Amino acid sequence: MIDRRDFLKQFSILGGGAGMFLAVPPSILRAMSIDPIEGSSYLDAEHVVILMQENRSFDHSFGSLRGVRGFGDPRTVFSGSNVPTWLQSSSDGDTFLPFRLNLRDTKSTWMGDLPHSRKSQIDSYNEGFYNNWIEAKKSHNENFKDMPLTMGYYNREDLPFNYALADAFTVCDQNFSSAMTSTWPNRLFLWTGTIRERQDDNSKAYIRNDLQRNEGTWLTFPERLEDNGISWKIYQNDVTYGGGFTEEERSWLSNFGCNPMELFKKYPIEFSERNQINLKKVTKTISQEIKQLKSGLRENLTIEQKKKIEKEIESKEKELENAQRELNIFSNKAFKELSQKEKSLFNRAFAINKGDPDFRSTTTIGYKDDKGNYREMVVPKGDIFYQFRKDVDTGSLPTVSWLVAPQKYSDHPMSPWYGSYYISEVMDILTKDPEVWKKTIFILTYDENDGFFDHIPPFVPPNPHKKNSGKCSEGIDTKAEWITLQQELNHGISKKEACGGPVGLGYRVPMIIASPWSRGGKVCSEVFDHTSTLQFLEKFLNYKFKTNIYETNISKWRRTICGDISSAFSSFTEKELIMLEKLMRKPFLKGIHQAQFKNVPGNYRALTINEIESAKIDWKKLSIFPQQEMGMRPSCALPYELAVVGNMDCLKKVFELRFHVGNKRFGLKSAGAPFTVYGHPDGIRSYALTPGDTLMDRFDFSEADSDNYGLKVYGPNGFYRSFSGDKNGPDIHFWLEEAIILGNNPKSEIILLAIAHTDEPREIEIEYHAYGYPKITKIFKKMDTVQPMEIMRTNLENSFSWYDFSVKVKSIPSFRQEFAGRVETGEISMSDPQLG
Repeated sequence: MIDRRDFLKQFSILGGGAGMFLAVPPSILRAMSIDPIEGSSYLDAEHVVILMQENRSFDHSFGSLRGVRGFGDPRTVFSGSNVPTWLQSSSDGDTFLPFRLNLRDTKSTWMGDLPHSRKSQIDSYNEGFYNNWIEAKKSHNENFKDMPLTMGYYNREDLPFNYALADAFTVCDQNFSSAMTSTWPNRLFLWTGTIRERQDDNSKAYIRNDLQRNEGTWLTFPERLEDNGISWKIYQNDVTYGGGFTEEERSWLSNFGCNPMELFKKYPIEFSERNQINLKKVTKTISQEIKQLKSGLRENLTIEQKKKIEKEIESKEKELENAQRELNIFSNKAFKELSQKEKSLFNRAFAINKGDPDFRSTTTIGYKDDKGNYREMVVPKGDIFYQFRKDVDTGSLPTVSWLVAPQKYSDHPMSPWYGSYYISEVMDILTKDPEVWKKTIFILTYDENDGFFDHIPPFVPPNPHKKNSGKCSEGIDTKAEWITLQQELNHGISKKEACGGPVGLGYRVPMIIASPWSRGGKVCSEVFDHTSTLQFLEKFLNYKFKTNIYETNISKWRRTICGDISSAFSSFTEKELIMLEKLMRKPFLKGIHQAQFKNVPGNYRALTINEIESAKIDWKKLSIFPQQEMGMRPSCALPYELAVVGNMDCLKKVFELRFHVGNKRFGLKSAGAPFTVYGHPDGIRSYALTPGDTLMDRFDFSEADSDNYGLKVYGPNGFYRSFSGDKNGPDIHFWLEEAIILGNNPKSEIILLAIAHTDEPREIEIEYHAYGYPKITKIFKKMDTVQPMEIMRTNLENSFSWYDFSVKVKSIPSFRQEFAGRVETGEISMSDPQLG
């Protein structure tokens, strides 16, 4: 229960307004000052706590954060009209850039959510052209539908605690939602690894929020924990099923329907206390209604009147019979007769705060806004963390915990952004006792992007039903990762809503890994999705308990391209001190609550034609383009060894690309990788390679209208290759090799090699786009030997192993190849200096 005197004291201390929150928040100061055992690693942890919040994209939340791939990203996809994805146009022809919403000085956080249905997500993706965000994401609210709200973002002033948390621990900037759709499917991936009962394309994909109660029949990850004797819990203030809430109460007190175990048959939510209370109330109410209806059956009624009442009585009696049957089937006695495993699954999945007498109550608090007006707001009366807090305080925190927030604390844009307080309180609970925090990993992530724009298109599998859509390593079947239009129609989806497309990945969402082994404000840029959390739990639990847990629901395609989060951790060797401050509930809620009385955001405008043309060359030079914070941050070592080589067969007018993902540098730790290729008239192509594999694909330009070709290859962590030229020549092949100079502090080099198949000497120009490396000019001609010629060798020590350069042939203006990325040395480096 709230101590109002302490509550008001906290308010008086931090009641100075939004500016107070720009100070570095004490809960994370504690976290940063609590050291684990010297030389320990994340595998020595004892608790993993997972919180999945709602509906925010990465750019929308962290696009301006220092050292992540946000607004400063020098490499972005271009649409078919050669416009960078930063520019999104409406059907009226107006073109917009991302713009700041301003959390406290506008009412943006009170303007509701944006479309995020399966159809709107597929429409914004637009077959990879990624240029339909404005139209697909128009606000549901008629008053706001002409505003480009999808392009709105927040910065450090708006989200000081979230930014401070990222500065203290490790933020993941290549973390994607699992599915290009709404909440439930993404949460199904987090808890089960799939959205299908069987892993084949004939099994229905629950790609919308359409899984009904008891329809979930496949194995869930908590069941695997239960079967292996590993403790776990899902904490929420109260469940959703059973009703009995007012709308206001539901938004503050229930789990917002975000615990998908309520939908699974092996977790009979009908046994919940809330359902029992509601059923008893329903039976009493219906019995009274039947009694009242029967009393109205008087002799002076007409036949029609009598039949109408009798029909109502019959309907009510059926309702009563169903309610009484459910009461009997799911009685306390019936619950006691369940097996020990069945009872354990229920009790652990639905851990609620029934120990707090006020957990189902709200109260009203008052405050004065910035203009001195007295205002009131409803808040929970009890402690929404009661059971979680109690388990932490008493040493009963299980090995694996999930937290499910009420709607108002979930960060969902249909509610004001109160969620930062919720996250702050989790950190405060976990860091209160140093002995708890020094052995805890806290994973904060988001289920999907809502309708908010992110500039990096997700990696998707090649379409198994379409030729020339890409390739995968042998053994990767992508049929279950695609849904066709006909499959949608076969499963009863209306023609209006049915749409074919990849299941995922979905759009980028924030993820922060907070633990004693992920301190220091790092960025981890390995590709992750929600199944990465399950893969992490597999690795962590199998090491700790000598089990053999393996989530068979996760497809091989996902396991190939999505890492297991282990790259976000490093062994503890030295102190890193960054301070944060706990958010006090009342002043924080006050600042958000009073924002509803502000004006709508107006910090946007359509670009002029000249600005659009300028943006095609360098969008960063536009004065209204959003700025990313200056500076770099430590960047985690990644297990990538990536290479893409391309050359034109001038006789056949076919461009050949070879993709390679190595496994020599990092051995068993090597990661697979995805690539996406843009530029061919047939559309994008997608690739997924397991470690050690090489794939080759051909792009036929023989029937293209123009003699010029242009292909762009995008991979993880800013990996980029671009190949453009004339399909008639020149017949010169370039490729890039990486070299690691071993030692206590490994160094990296890149070597540009070339082979010419023409006798004509060519003048080659190599120009770096960043990092201060000099321009190189060389004369190159056909050699007597087939051995390649070394054109350039660059030591990358000064750029923290990053490179970004282009190669031109002076006599052929159309020829240009670009190479960008980072050489992985196995050591922590720094983020791309170009980002800020």
